[in-house]
Amino acid sequence: MAANGASCEQPQKRAGPKDKQNGKPTDLSVRDRRQKDKDERLSLVLWRRPVTTLQYFLLETLIMLKEWTYKLWHRRGAVFLLLVLCSLFSVTYSAEGAHQEYVQYLEKKFLWCAYWVGLGILSSVGLGTGLHTFLLYLGPHIASVTLAAYECGSIDFPEPPYPDEIVCPDDGQLEGSVSLFSIMSKVRLEACMWGAGTAIGELPPYFMARAARQSGADPDDEDYEEFEEMLEQAEDAQDFVTRAKLGVQHMVQKVGFFGILACASIPNPLFDLAGITCGHFLVPFWTFFGATLIGKAVIKMHIQKLFVIITFSNHIVEQMVSLIGSVPRVGPSLQKPFSQYLEAQKNKLHHAGGSKTADDNWLSWVFEKVVLVMVCYFIISIINSMAQSYAKRLQQLRNSEEKTK
Repeated sequence: MAANGASCEQPQKRAGPKDKQNGKPTDLSVRDRRQKDKDERLSLVLWRRPVTTLQYFLLETLIMLKEWTYKLWHRRGAVFLLLVLCSLFSVTYSAEGAHQEYVQYLEKKFLWCAYWVGLGILSSVGLGTGLHTFLLYLGPHIASVTLAAYECGSIDFPEPPYPDEIVCPDDGQLEGSVSLFSIMSKVRLEACMWGAGTAIGELPPYFMARAARQSGADPDDEDYEEFEEMLEQAEDAQDFVTRAKLGVQHMVQKVGFFGILACASIPNPLFDLAGITCGHFLVPFWTFFGATLIGKAVIKMHIQKLFVIITFSNHIVEQMVSLIGSVPRVGPSLQKPFSQYLEAQKNKLHHAGGSKTADDNWLSWVFEKVVLVMVCYFIISIINSMAQSYAKRLQQLRNSEEKTK
């Protein structure tokens, strides 16, 4: 704990051009120029300047590919070793023998875990621009398992078709034999993998802030610039959002591991700031990532699982349907389709491979369109972000040429 505190106790301001210019007339002009450059970059989006945005996006992609190729070439020994291991695995995977049973089992588990880890990364990477995959995938999966468990009286769903499709086992257990903890254990693997993915997705802001602090260069990130400005104006902070951000920063800085753990263990939209704070104050990697992994993959995920399972338990769902029916005038007309849908889902659990109803097809169509819109927004945000990164490269080149004149 003392070590964590010592790691965090660093000067709050990074020595740089800002500190040298404070109090001078040039400071205002530098800030005005940076704000003007920032506004110019933010205007570079697909719906305003589509041709320029796509052009900058492609150029930034080529630069990134060149940088990654250069890095891989300098680590060609590790790349060669990885290729050898992949070749050995491919031979083992393709060869016939008694080991194929275990290979298929490991392949199934690996793909299942990789699927949820990937969704977790998409949910948190990009400083808030990620896909909300808990609402789109993990939450509905936990809700489906909960409803099926209470209807079937068991969590021993046949595999296959589970997890692609949930069907009640032929020898269902007695009613009441399903408990809250048995449902939690059924979805523990996918929930923890999703939580681990969200923890991995928090690493980019940490590494970005750490690299900027160690190099002393101006950060190539708007959130980090906002973080430094917040530190400089901490004493004058009045609004609630700024005070909340400062509270997260002080907790992480002063408490160390347990402060990070507390921030990661609850739904916290400001946790990106915790990663930037840890990187800025050079908190050790395993202190940050260990606390984040435990908080998100263990503590927070059990809280979220518990909430979804309780919300979709049998008696709560029945109470919600009854509550919908009690709404004046429109209640009965709204209650009927909900009741019919729930009844159809319960019947489908007892008939493996049954044909889909019109309601199922309609709901699947709506869900697919919602996911498509979310994915399109995510892709557009990536294109805009990369185009703005290339615009910042051009601005930095222009500013450096002006200084040399």
